[in-house]
Amino acid sequence: MSTRDLTWRKSSYSNGVGGECVEVSLAPNAVALRDSKAPAAGTLTIPAASWRALLRAPEPPSASPEGHLRGI
Repeated sequence: MSTRDLTWRKSSYSNGVGGECVEVSLAPNAVALRDSKAPAAGTLTIPAASWRALLRAPEPPSASPEGHLRGI
């Protein structure tokens, strides 16, 4: 897959100030990821099925203010 032909998207949560964003490009059978502040530095390409599994994964447990784990 040539990254020149891809359409890249950035999260709507990105405020454009810090530059800590990942850009995503969806292809029929794969998903390409890159650092928005260094797009020429390379891409990570994963199978589309792996991307879908990542998005469906439950959130990891988080600690409450009292230190108790939630979500388990």
